[in-house]
Amino acid sequence: MAAPVDRSEDERPVRIRAGAAMLEGDLRLPRGARGVVLFAHGSGSGRHSPRNRYVAGLLNEARLATLLLDLLTPAEEAIDLRTAHLRFDIRLLGERLIAATDWLTEYPETRQLRIGYFGASTGAAAALVAAAERPGVVGAVVSRGGRPDLARPALARVRAPTLLIVGGQDQLVIELNRQALAELRSEKQLVIIPGATHLFEEPGALEQVARLAREWFERYLVQAQAA
Repeated sequence: MAAPVDRSEDERPVRIRAGAAMLEGDLRLPRGARGVVLFAHGSGSGRHSPRNRYVAGLLNEARLATLLLDLLTPAEEAIDLRTAHLRFDIRLLGERLIAATDWLTEYPETRQLRIGYFGASTGAAAALVAAAERPGVVGAVVSRGGRPDLARPALARVRAPTLLIVGGQDQLVIELNRQALAELRSEKQLVIIPGATHLFEEPGALEQVARLAREWFERYLVQAQAA
């Protein structure tokens, strides 16, 4: 499932300070990058998630830079594996995503690029919380199998165009996404991929997610910046 690697891309490890925590990330900068997408993982996942790395690879092909970031430190991950508590601490995850967003606005090679968020599971809620807090710099949000309902207090303040993608077999999450969609006041869309389950493991399902995400970011990051 690995996406082809363009050797014109520059991938580098980065460390980002978020309060008392130091977060680890992988920044990939295609030549002539036209925007940057920050990935917010959730539910025990991190920057090495093969699903998110696959999506990131297809975004890189469209000359979109990507930052895959661990929102929890290794010590916190160990705690979360036992308790599954921190992955649902949306306030904590949102604050760390904001710190990474601020870092991107200051980093020399990304500070001129519009920022998008790609959130999965509880990471989608963190992305919406952060988007509400940084409306001037976040240009688009995409959620894959996300829990935007967990960001309910922030939804009405989100200004970034938001795409919610859910698998057709993920019935509970479909309903939760519909509820969140009703509360969003920005441009918004819910896409249900027929036959797909929560992790989009069915043949062709993740490719559909990546294509939809790429089209959304190209429209609201690249074309909006050009306009």
